[in-house]
Amino acid sequence: MSRIPNVVLHGGPAIPDRERVRYVEDITERFKLFRGNRYEHFDPTGETSPHLGEDLLVFTWIQSTFVAE
Repeated sequence: MSRIPNVVLHGGPAIPDRERVRYVEDITERFKLFRGNRYEHFDPTGETSPHLGEDLLVFTWIQSTFVAE
């Protein structure tokens, strides 16, 4: 199975650029990125953005949720 980046994450809190370009298995569903004590939620937009000669799907930040203790 290929793990070539297919998504770029836009918006939200400060996330390093190297973590914003990534492989997402289901590009039709919300993606949750674990960051410390919370999840950052990103929704697919249907838009694309160029990255190193490839068009990546754009996911936009919608909210953070904290991990329950």
